Amino acid sequence: MRHSVKVLALALAGCIGSAVAGEGMWVPQQLPQVAAQLQNAGLELPPEQLADLTGQPMGAVVSLGGCTASFVSPQGLVVTNHHCAYGGLQLNSTPENNLIETGFNAATLADEISSGPNARIYALDSIRDVTAEAKAAIAAAPDAAGRTVALQDLEKKLVAECEAEAGYRCQFYSFSGGNAYRLFRNLEIRDVRVVYAPPQSIGAYGGDIDNWMWPRHTGDFTFIRAYVGKDGKPAAYSEDNVPYQPKHWLRMASQPLEIGDFVMVAGYPGRTARYALAGAFDDTAQWSYPQVVEHYGAMIDLVEAAGKQDEDIAVKYASAVKSWHNVVKNYQGQLTGFERIHASERKHAEEDAVLAWLRAQGDDGKAALAAHAKLQELLAVERATRERDFVFGQLMRTAVIGRAVDLYRLAIERQKPDAEREPGYQARDLPSFEGGLKQMDRRYAPAMDRQLQEYWLRQYIALPADQHVAALDSWLGGNDEAAVQRALDRLSGTGLGQLDNRLALLEADRAAFEASQDPAVQLAVALMPTILEMEQRDKAIQGEELLARPVYLQAVADYKASKGESVYPDANSSLRITFGNVKGYTKLDGSAQAPFTTLEQVAGKATGVEPFDAPQVLLDAIAEKRHGKYASKELGTVPVNFLSDLDITGGNSGSPVMDARGELVGLAFDMNWEAVVSNWVFDPDMTRMISMDARYMLWILDEVMPAPRLVAELDSAQKD
Repeated sequence: MRHSVKVLALALAGCIGSAVAGEGMWVPQQLPQVAAQLQNAGLELPPEQLADLTGQPMGAVVSLGGCTASFVSPQGLVVTNHHCAYGGLQLNSTPENNLIETGFNAATLADEISSGPNARIYALDSIRDVTAEAKAAIAAAPDAAGRTVALQDLEKKLVAECEAEAGYRCQFYSFSGGNAYRLFRNLEIRDVRVVYAPPQSIGAYGGDIDNWMWPRHTGDFTFIRAYVGKDGKPAAYSEDNVPYQPKHWLRMASQPLEIGDFVMVAGYPGRTARYALAGAFDDTAQWSYPQVVEHYGAMIDLVEAAGKQDEDIAVKYASAVKSWHNVVKNYQGQLTGFERIHASERKHAEEDAVLAWLRAQGDDGKAALAAHAKLQELLAVERATRERDFVFGQLMRTAVIGRAVDLYRLAIERQKPDAEREPGYQARDLPSFEGGLKQMDRRYAPAMDRQLQEYWLRQYIALPADQHVAALDSWLGGNDEAAVQRALDRLSGTGLGQLDNRLALLEADRAAFEASQDPAVQLAVALMPTILEMEQRDKAIQGEELLARPVYLQAVADYKASKGESVYPDANSSLRITFGNVKGYTKLDGSAQAPFTTLEQVAGKATGVEPFDAPQVLLDAIAEKRHGKYASKELGTVPVNFLSDLDITGGNSGSPVMDARGELVGLAFDMNWEAVVSNWVFDPDMTRMISMDARYMLWILDEVMPAPRLVAELDSAQKD
């Protein structure tokens, strides 16, 4: 297309005049181009300071590999959301000592407890543009599947080079559908410990009822700490390890946050799909999301019913159930929102406008039109087996079946040189692989796993015949309830429920698996050819997309840039910055929503029954108006949660909310119910980020569940 290189440069750099506060998950490279918008919104720091990713304040922001967090002291103290540290609390809980319910407060450094062998803190070290290498590898590949393999091989090569120095973890990211590629290098801290967590009755106050809702009154925070070896380098958990000393940490806000104030978030948002095809949106809204809502809801019912009879199951599956609840409510909110804003019609109208614009370009638009047609064909291919792929995939996620498949696959991959193994099975992945095997004991109960296997096997036999997997049919020996029960009885004889057996298989070769009499292993061996065949099909689809998607998304970027619209890549779990202002909104029923909630509203919701079972010590402090130094002059009391018009999504949980001076004013933890559609369609009038006010957190540490050691450390960090 004529002038496409120039327009693409503008689009990807963010030189778009209409970029405003609120919408936009900006990549760090775009910050210099949105400097004016940052300053207009109220930023007091030099905008170029935010582009220094290893300086202050950006160097304090870290990833937890699914959530975001930030250093808040020179002794490796990190603050994040309670729900982001939930897994560590669950791993350390038993029916007799349930830290989820009671909370945790380490009296000394020695009392801080491990978050588990797979807990990680990733501190960004550098970002390198590798677009030229990636595009060259794709162009040189012989066919569609070969393109996927070529890109994977390049990724493994670049990552291996990047991780040559011990202690680092590197990640290869694709942006804008493959129009740009970057390599992120992170310090990988492998000893993470829980320092302080409020009880669930504070940290998850309101539970699933209030999840995604406003007004909110949740103390969603937990403190963890990064530990390293005595040499200052990352190391696995050891009693001899010492707190990590970061170069940068966030200071608590020196000025109170008020309505209209500038706020910004740096974090690691998971996935958005604002540039997805209208057909992909329809598949999601009409099939994928409803399927997940139905089946996750059924699994929640199974586990919660079993948990009422067996507290061990309730504790072991608490993290899984919390995650399922979150997904279900999020998807339900999105489905409701899609109808409200007529999202399908909007997506189709936007796509039709792009296609019409391309047709008007004559020959210059033909390549993008062909790319769009190819992407439509690929959607149809995936649609043809989606029922099978969903059910089969969920069955493979049940505990013992999933472990058997993963262990057998590892044995197969170990026959290859490390550089030729599939991602996830290389030497760099083995510590996390082993950690998962060890953690299984704290998240697995045989009786519950059997119920989940039974659920998915029943879903499988109900599939149409053309959606069946021949190898699984053969192993089942039938397609009825009797076959399901025989399969469950066989699987109950597995030894993979015992840690020693799992660890022994970690070292076993392929022949040992294929000679095994363990029923779960035998199932894995029977299914592996089909799994590999499915993977090969997926690689061919991905390889076709590697050519078509960048061309079409380039056209979308060109079209938007020609209209002066904001252009930023969809979220992909890499570092992003979003900014805006503290602001309320008007709900669909016409009610105006204030941007702050207060202590008195916490007490007003309290019923004494979960999830509104606020602790008595909290209620007493509220009744006695023991506000300390944390009350807002505007409110006359301590603020609890607040709203702003920032653009976030899953993965941003725990992100530090910073004020105009780069100081910590809160922690992001949610979006409002009306905003969950923004993963697909951004709605500026309704989209709000919900954050916990740092004053509420500090008030709890001072007045409610005192943590004098922690308060002293935070106070000292302000002076260093």
